[in-house]
Amino acid sequence: MNILVIDAQGGGIGRQVITAVRKAYPEIRVTAVGTNSIATAAMMKAGANEAATGENAVVVCCRKADVIIGPVGIVIADALLGEITPAMSAAIGQSNAKKLLIPVNHCNNIVVGVADLSMQKLVDAVVQELGRNCQ
Repeated sequence: MNILVIDAQGGGIGRQVITAVRKAYPEIRVTAVGTNSIATAAMMKAGANEAATGENAVVVCCRKADVIIGPVGIVIADALLGEITPAMSAAIGQSNAKKLLIPVNHCNNIVVGVADLSMQKLVDAVVQELGRNCQ
């Protein structure tokens, strides 16, 4: 199982996800891709097995992933203050991987009908869903 975590800006969501995945499933391989070096560094510190930065890394790693995890903005071109390029969102959307998208209402992208949960509860839900997909 190859888990790909994608994050932007400061990498805080990706860091929380990787920490929780490592705790629940220490044997799972986790690749982190940040849209910038700060996001990548935060996810590496959280325990990713390997990491890379930038558009091409997203495109390449999406081809090898079984599951892609990140904020919902990763599938929206120009989201996350413009850090998600059209090529990135297309690669994620076209990947055969299962996508576990965290419904973060930021940058004019609002997911209607989703409860306003804490980030910890959202990360816990991602880990639970990942468990259902790993069996």
